[in-house]
Amino acid sequence: MTTSANPSSFAPLKNDTFLRACLRQATDYTPLWLMRQAGRYLPEYCATRAKAGSFMGLATNVDYATEVTLQPLARYPLDAAILFSDILTVPDAMGLGLSFAQGEGPRFASPVRDEAAVARLEVPDMAKLRYVTDAVTSIRKALDGRVPLIGFSGSPWTLACYMVEGKGSDDYRLVKTMLYSRPDLMHKMLQVNADAVALYLNAQIDAGAQAVMIFDSWGGVLADGAFQSFSLAYTARVLSQLKRHGVDGQIVPRIVFTKGGGLWLKEMKALDCEVLGLDWTMNLGTARTLVGGDVGEVRGSTASGAGKALQGNIDPNVLFAPPDAIRAEVARVLDSFGRPHIDTTTTGPTQIFNLGHGISQFTPPESVAVLVDAVHTRSRELRA
Repeated sequence: MTTSANPSSFAPLKNDTFLRACLRQATDYTPLWLMRQAGRYLPEYCATRAKAGSFMGLATNVDYATEVTLQPLARYPLDAAILFSDILTVPDAMGLGLSFAQGEGPRFASPVRDEAAVARLEVPDMAKLRYVTDAVTSIRKALDGRVPLIGFSGSPWTLACYMVEGKGSDDYRLVKTMLYSRPDLMHKMLQVNADAVALYLNAQIDAGAQAVMIFDSWGGVLADGAFQSFSLAYTARVLSQLKRHGVDGQIVPRIVFTKGGGLWLKEMKALDCEVLGLDWTMNLGTARTLVGGDVGEVRGSTASGAGKALQGNIDPNVLFAPPDAIRAEVARVLDSFGRPHIDTTTTGPTQIFNLGHGISQFTPPESVAVLVDAVHTRSRELRA
């Protein structure tokens, strides 16, 4: 059982630009953070990981997890921090035996591939994930109000992909075989996953997370029809159970990112969340027209059906180009969103700048500095 953090131990927030953009409120510039911003492209991260001895040694040590979460903020004026952890901590807590072989990515010792294995699945005791919630509280304190802290989890479907395949996959053959031949088993697994993810994200909120994100990294590999039944429905099940306010009484925005999900944006508008993340294949202006909502749009008691803030969506490989090319692509992405919402008296379409997927481990750190400066500079010019 996890316990709530004491809100009085957290410093007041100095930069709330990211949170205001999540809530479709006007901001002085377009805020940004980067998926996998604490990672292998930073030499200081690699040094800390070497000290920890392994990825899980890093993720399960509160001091190390806090240290690496703050490393990118020491280099760049980013507008949010994201908890350093992994999307697979939940199935690991279910007893599947997670490990990370150097250069090979995650593996499970006990994949879920038959009726008996599915029957054994149950929502894990959150005490097994105490190292994550302790890290959330530690990071929130260490941030000292500099920027908000984002908690996260994998989506029920994305977790199921790893749980059945046992590792990453090129063709998703095993998980899709179960989906098509035994949909009853897949639905049972997804129900357990959804309820576990909701409990896990609520534990992070109780520990001090100020926004939460669901990574539906593999939603886009599904066929139309299957996406709605096996991914979207269970993301909605998670969202329906999430706490709306954090320990400090503030609204906790909910972000949903489906890689390859642009095809289903209209249907995703009905999700009870504040922000939809986009990969680089989707035009931001088109997305704004479909789901961004109108200026002054009256919100109901939930975010379901209301306009969404948009997060994204520059191609991470732009960061291998020269500085002028990075700046030009930043301008193109910001311009594609259209005129920023600037009326501080009402809500309207907003963007949180991000990559269309996680940053590559081979990215030159100097390129990230160019990106961050270009976003802040260009987005202020657009509001002038």
